[in-house]
Amino acid sequence: MRFLLENDILIPEPLSDKHDAKRITDFESIYTQPMNPTFEYSSELQHLLYGKQLLLEEIPYFLEDIHHHYLNGYLQYRKCITKTKDGNSCVRCGNSDQKLFASFSCARCKNDCAYCRKCINMGRMSECTVLVSWTGPSPNVEIPDKPLVWKGTLSLGQQRASTELIKAVQTNEQLLIWAVCGAGKTEILFEGIQTALHTGKKVCLATPRTDVVIELAPRIKSAFPGIEVIALYGGSEDRDKTAPITLATTHQLLRFYKAFDMIIIDEVDAFPYSVEPMLQYAVNQAKKDTSSTIYLTATPNQKWKKEIEAGKRKAVIIPARYHRYALPVPEFIWCGNWEKILKKKRLPRNVMRWIKKHLEIGKQAFLFVPRITYLESIVEILLTLDPGIEGVHAEDPDRKDKVARFRSGEIPILVTTTILERGVTVPNIDVAVLGAEDKIFTESALVQISGRVGRSAQFPTGEILFFHYGRTREMIKAKKHIENMNKEAIQNGFID
Repeated sequence: MRFLLENDILIPEPLSDKHDAKRITDFESIYTQPMNPTFEYSSELQHLLYGKQLLLEEIPYFLEDIHHHYLNGYLQYRKCITKTKDGNSCVRCGNSDQKLFASFSCARCKNDCAYCRKCINMGRMSECTVLVSWTGPSPNVEIPDKPLVWKGTLSLGQQRASTELIKAVQTNEQLLIWAVCGAGKTEILFEGIQTALHTGKKVCLATPRTDVVIELAPRIKSAFPGIEVIALYGGSEDRDKTAPITLATTHQLLRFYKAFDMIIIDEVDAFPYSVEPMLQYAVNQAKKDTSSTIYLTATPNQKWKKEIEAGKRKAVIIPARYHRYALPVPEFIWCGNWEKILKKKRLPRNVMRWIKKHLEIGKQAFLFVPRITYLESIVEILLTLDPGIEGVHAEDPDRKDKVARFRSGEIPILVTTTILERGVTVPNIDVAVLGAEDKIFTESALVQISGRVGRSAQFPTGEILFFHYGRTREMIKAKKHIENMNKEAIQNGFID
């Protein structure tokens, strides 16, 4: 159901058949009712709407019940589309690009009604719809004295970052944690999250990718077994819940409004968050006016690096992994015109030797490739060596299953696009990149890909090869980035 908000008066459209059992026949009566001091709000509605901004059709309550809560000061209505000097602006996603607005002949408001096309997959935001938010009391949550049960030990670098994180939570400040891949960023967060929980703060850990949310959820739940933790992503069963700890993709934050006292953005440099202003807008809307914001990354952009050097951005740097071994440094290997060879349904000889060697010794490996079209051809070739080899990419419907089977050791070689450059940890693997000169392999991507190797304390070393048809500046920068981190780690006594 939708309605028009005009001078705080609701003008509803006809209710659908499913509401016939309780059809509202006289809306004017609910507009004129005074605030009722004995009104009892619905705790179910409170849990659904606390910290959220939802369209009316997303709320499974009768319009009359919703509006009674509004009249008694428990809800807030906000217009979905506002007018600026430049035209329309979407309240939910921040879109003000007029090319991303359209209009339709609206049967309810009898006008050409503008709507936002940018976030329409989350429900239509139009001129005669509103967002509904909870303004009443917060849900009561019991927090144990010691919610954190993790008994691990932090490394020197991890402890330094954890201490700074706790300070940022206590003072409601921003902090960047720049930690190498495999430094143990999740464990660094534990004490800071516990500090937030002890003071009644709501915590959100947001990440650009669904895979990372799914992987983090059991780890956070295991560390905080007495605290409700929800995981939000497309198709999540937790969508209508609220909890002290929320894990979410950054897209899901579009549904939140002034919800979190502490918000952690994991892989802040990753696509799509790094290039999508809508997601950055969503983060700012989702956090409270007074809150702490923690950014996590292994590869900050140049702007942030300069701000750190100039002292304009507060940051703590962890140049080493928790197991005190140096980061594996990539090796450049020329493989000729691999694209031309691939058209003949073959792979360069040195690439094939590398694959065969791993099949013979039984060591799992990632092979990263630049494009889906290449991936399919390469998998077809490699299946002649082993029928268990698989390929995976962003549009693969079996993506989650394949990653799970690779983790369990069922798949010997997994050919992948950059979709698995982050957030996937397999203890004992080697990694190769075919076509490392391709423009999709930026410094950041290559550093992240290299970071898949040697993450485990049981297997702290490994091989990372860049097969190429010509060295690029990005390849050289990635290698130098890793070497500089190793150098800094040695100077600070972080590696043996």
